Amino acid sequence: MVPPGIGCRAKESQSTIIPIALGISIGLLVLLVGSSLVYWLLQKRKLVKLKEKWFQQNGGLMLQQRLPNQTGSMETTKVFSTEELEKPTDNYNKSRVIGQGGCGVVYKGILSDNRVVAIKKSKIGEQSQIEQFINEVIVLTQINHRNVVKLLGCCLETEVPMLVYEFITNGTLSDHLHDKSRSSLLSWDKRLKIATETAGSLAYLHYEASMPIIHQDVKTANILLDENHTAKVSDFGASRIVPLDQTQLTTLVQGTFGYLDPEYFHTSHLTDKSDVYSFGVVLAELLTGKKVISFDRLESERNLATYFVSMVKDDRLVEVLDDNIHNGSNVEELKKVANVAKRCLSVKGDDRPTMKEVAVELDGLRVQGKQVRKEANLNKKESEYSLSASAHSLSIDVGVGYSSTGTIDSMGNQALTPTDDGR
Repeated sequence: MVPPGIGCRAKESQSTIIPIALGISIGLLVLLVGSSLVYWLLQKRKLVKLKEKWFQQNGGLMLQQRLPNQTGSMETTKVFSTEELEKPTDNYNKSRVIGQGGCGVVYKGILSDNRVVAIKKSKIGEQSQIEQFINEVIVLTQINHRNVVKLLGCCLETEVPMLVYEFITNGTLSDHLHDKSRSSLLSWDKRLKIATETAGSLAYLHYEASMPIIHQDVKTANILLDENHTAKVSDFGASRIVPLDQTQLTTLVQGTFGYLDPEYFHTSHLTDKSDVYSFGVVLAELLTGKKVISFDRLESERNLATYFVSMVKDDRLVEVLDDNIHNGSNVEELKKVANVAKRCLSVKGDDRPTMKEVAVELDGLRVQGKQVRKEANLNKKESEYSLSASAHSLSIDVGVGYSSTGTIDSMGNQALTPTDDGR
């Protein structure tokens, strides 16, 4: 038998243990949740501090200091978060890489609003590259032109800065010129259109932007093409905004070998005529389809700019023209464009035309060429109509006593044959 009172004490102890255990469980849960919350807050604070550190490291303060001094604004330039750029690129997957060079890597991405963009990610640990990125943001906020690639935003709160641009679908002009299958599709009309649009955008930078801008790295690899072969000038990392009271800047020489202005190379004095020289090389490349530097060519032909100028001076342009654009009937037009290129490639900057003059001249040649081709097509149609009418007149009855059938003599005249109609 259970002694009296023991069962009651057991029940009492059970009823006491359960609340204690429950209290301990709740206490542990609260402690766990509290610890997790504290840890999360600490991590969030740590991440915020890290983002602040990266923002400063990536030139955010420099950007804030310089932008108020510019007449442009960043109203249309969005500041993207890390998450907004990681997802569109599959966390910067290699399969999304569409280009890379000295400044960094470019990825193709699709934003949450379905816009296709190009995301340019700087190289890690190179302060000079970071300065170029900040410079590009500052320069592009001053530009609004249909033939300049549009900057959509930037992200500075990551380990390296990133810029977000509109995505241009058709690759670079360099890709088209130096790929056999593509170059054959790049007609002279398209090439002249691209040249005219590029010249117009550079003239805008030099004369119509809120403050004059020198691109400093004009080349076919920096001219993008959309699906209609519309030119979009890109890569403003090396560009310089020129104070209104100056006509030249003294800088460390930057640019691409083969396109680099020789006067700037020797003096370090950068002017708008440096862009003119580089554009002259682009024109030579469009006309010849040749690479600007090639060690596979003879020594005298390795540098396209100097070789091209010598061939134009010797009236031997036809020998270096790209077979895809030279059809025999457009030689005079090609020679006129070649002469524009030759003037752009003058060794002395003062002997070169301005980009505005180049843009006007190319536009005039393009309009003139269209008119010539239009008239040629009309004459061709008239000629075809005339031949058709002549052939038709030979097939009808030409009078009493003659048949509509006859023979053509050696001079191309029809000899009509009398009919035997009994008269």
